[in-house]
Amino acid sequence: MRRKKQDNSLLTEVELEFMTVIWETGGGTVHEILAELNKDQERAYTSVATVLKIMTEKGFLTSGRKDRALVYHPAIPKADYQKTTLKNLSSKLFNDTPAALVARLVDDEEVTNDMLEEMRTLLNERLGDHGS
Repeated sequence: MRRKKQDNSLLTEVELEFMTVIWETGGGTVHEILAELNKDQERAYTSVATVLKIMTEKGFLTSGRKDRALVYHPAIPKADYQKTTLKNLSSKLFNDTPAALVARLVDDEEVTNDMLEEMRTLLNERLGDHGS
């Protein structure tokens, strides 16, 4: 069985974890990123360095030298990645029908009434209907 080629426009679960730290901190050296990641789960320096290198090759990070260390920064803003990922999800899982994605979301039992009201407010703002 042939393996499907990996989609390099999306982050893997591990890469997303790293990217979340990098978006929150603005970036840093391998040591700085490792320190943040190790707050949740212990990782090896070499593993973190390898993942950061792969993410740079995939275009998610940029790197430059400061003194003797490489400093990594996000190449893509979080909002842009969220938009791309949602479009991909909508396309692949909901047949390019955003309403189906939203319907599935609002049917989720874990979505509280407060969350639904927040969604309603956002929809009303987008539709220009502030009177509801």
